[in-house]
Amino acid sequence: MKDFRLYDITDFVMDEDFIRWVHGKSAIDNAFWDNWLTENPSKHLLIAEARQIVESIQMEQRAVAPSEIKSEIDEVLSTIRGQASAILPHHSPPTTHDPAPTVLPHHSPLTTHLTTHLTTPARIAAALILLAGGGIFMLRTTPPKEKKPARFAYTTLVAAPSFTEKTNNTAGTISVSLPDGSAIELAAGSRIGYPNNFAASETRDVYLSGEAFFKIARNPARPFRVIANEIVTKVLGTSFTVRCFEKDTTISITVRTGKVSVYSQETMEDKQRTTSGNPGHGGIILTPNQQLVYRKTEQKFQKILVEDPRFIVPDTLEQGMSYEDKPVERVFDQLGKYYGINIVFDSELLNKCTVTADLTNETFYHKLDLICKAIGAKYEIVDGQVVIQTNGCQ
Repeated sequence: MKDFRLYDITDFVMDEDFIRWVHGKSAIDNAFWDNWLTENPSKHLLIAEARQIVESIQMEQRAVAPSEIKSEIDEVLSTIRGQASAILPHHSPPTTHDPAPTVLPHHSPLTTHLTTHLTTPARIAAALILLAGGGIFMLRTTPPKEKKPARFAYTTLVAAPSFTEKTNNTAGTISVSLPDGSAIELAAGSRIGYPNNFAASETRDVYLSGEAFFKIARNPARPFRVIANEIVTKVLGTSFTVRCFEKDTTISITVRTGKVSVYSQETMEDKQRTTSGNPGHGGIILTPNQQLVYRKTEQKFQKILVEDPRFIVPDTLEQGMSYEDKPVERVFDQLGKYYGINIVFDSELLNKCTVTADLTNETFYHKLDLICKAIGAKYEIVDGQVVIQTNGCQ
């Protein structure tokens, strides 16, 4: 009996039951896969990619003589042994990083087990020949224009019957309530998809195309994840914004309160394969008023501070930000605490520095400017932190 939990994308693309479901869409197959995805929600991404590949395949059937069948078998086996150029002359040979061999079973009088070492799912589909009954099914696909296919296709991921999708076609934001009590403000031109029920999964996964602000109901036993193009944002309970429009060259995550962990889909999938889906791995940590920018073309992350940091404590506390001969170390500590921003400085150099200033109602950066001017220091933003540069006070 097949255990689809152990399948990788190659296995799904080459599995006859999976192919029949994608192309046939029978009620029985739909019920089976809908139930399987409900029980294995971490596999939605993998299934979506496999569906895309199978859906791109064109099938044709024709009657052939036994001698031609044998000829086709010999050709395929020769191709699999490394002569892929006979079928795909414009593709480079397989590399040493190719996936492990996968066996494809067929329940027909002409059952043949084919082993493949082709590198991408598209090439696997192009080289595969299914023998069934008295005919040959040639599976062909057009090579992708991009060298690296997108790891995330929003429309495919939310196509399952067990998913709900919300689209904002208005000029403003709309409010969306999730089954777990979390609240979303969905920006104009944005879409979000999520399971009808989070209870069957170890994580609460939603899929975003566009921009949204999230206020997450806290549940440490079931982390919340936002999957947006190549990027995954994982939280326990916090508020943050994700922007990931398809036309944009960047993806950004901005934290308002709490803490989030951000990583790539590839990291998530690797961890799932090695830890049986345990989502508790790390990533780039973001805290309040920090923003992570991911540049799609360069595939690089950059952590910065937001343009206008906000208080993470009650605004009334700002009334206490008027100082007279106050040790600057205590001023920096209070400033960092009120905004949730780490301020790095050398205590020994600043132990003689004091500040007299009224910082009430000033912006975060203006507060920094006033403090640094008072003690003859400068500051810079490094990796989402404030670093104070000073020679000390006399």
